[in-house]
Amino acid sequence: MKARVKWIEGMAFMAEADSGHAVVMDGAPDIGGRNLGARPMEMVLMGAGGCTSIDVVMILQKSRQDVTDCQVELTAERAGDHPKVFTRIHFHFVVKGRGLKPEVVERAIKLSAEKYCSATIMLAKTAEITHDFEIVEEAPQTA
Repeated sequence: MKARVKWIEGMAFMAEADSGHAVVMDGAPDIGGRNLGARPMEMVLMGAGGCTSIDVVMILQKSRQDVTDCQVELTAERAGDHPKVFTRIHFHFVVKGRGLKPEVVERAIKLSAEKYCSATIMLAKTAEITHDFEIVEEAPQTA
């Protein structure tokens, strides 16, 4: 895997991945950023949320669960001194579907956290990672 990060101006940078997709990142205003993009540490947090969400949805689908939506709300705390690594990250999953089994949702989240999600497993080296979830029952489809 490769990526390239190029300075645009001020504290703004363009990052491009091997896949050809690009994002703009910018530093906080107190270091000269102009709010042109997400902060790099926000990208790390969003990446972890994306990584685990992909796992959870795939596991639920393979478990024949009728999942129609999945969101994860992440709350993170960082160290006060440099390096300002994440010290705590909480993942709150809101999974929507029809007849979802709580034990299957819980298992999907656990498998992602402990086996499949490289991003969160890596972050767990410095941060305490916690999870919880809620299930939102969707109304049955009408013909």
